[in-house]
Amino acid sequence: MVLILGIDEAGRGPVIGPLVIAGVYLDDSKESKLKDIEVKDSKLILKKKRFELFDKIKKIAKVKVVKVEPDEIDSFLEQDDLNLNWLEAHKTAKIINEINPKKVYIDAPSPNKEAYKGYIRKLLKNKDVELIADHKAESKYLVVAAASIIAKVNRDREIEKLEKKYGEIGPGYPSNEVTKKFVKENWDKHPELFRKSWSTWKAHKKAKGQKKLDEF
Repeated sequence: MVLILGIDEAGRGPVIGPLVIAGVYLDDSKESKLKDIEVKDSKLILKKKRFELFDKIKKIAKVKVVKVEPDEIDSFLEQDDLNLNWLEAHKTAKIINEINPKKVYIDAPSPNKEAYKGYIRKLLKNKDVELIADHKAESKYLVVAAASIIAKVNRDREIEKLEKKYGEIGPGYPSNEVTKKFVKENWDKHPELFRKSWSTWKAHKKAKGQKKLDEF
């Protein structure tokens, strides 16, 4: 039996809330059980079904979840030689190092999946881990599809917590009308909520600065 690990994320693009990266790991002999419960890419599953599968996956496999809050994202992206892909790579390596599987399947966000895989390998304690980095891996490997569900449900739950505290914020994506309205009205009131390195947030800050200049 070989311990395999699948890793995927939820919440790369939102201006509000955390990025969630999840790992699902189990012996390869049990992977077929994920097929039995009809695991697939979380984007292809309705919310209610995702929550049902979340519980079923945790009965079949073990999970590891890393939550990256907006301030950590901003601090990382302030560095000139780093970007969101490399941040995800660091968190992915953290999961791999903690679990120490034999084989890892990763959804590669970078156009150059070999470069992304190489970057992660440099961060690993065990250099012998077999890494498979692929685009849209959640649609190709069951264990990554399972990780996409774990990540998405955790992200959804984080948003639900924020809505209980701050009111209706939408899903957090800049293109969403509810989120747009919330950001416009609250961008300077709840700094802990927002990714200030996002152009959406910067635009409101710039507009306020321009408004002050116009008052002179």
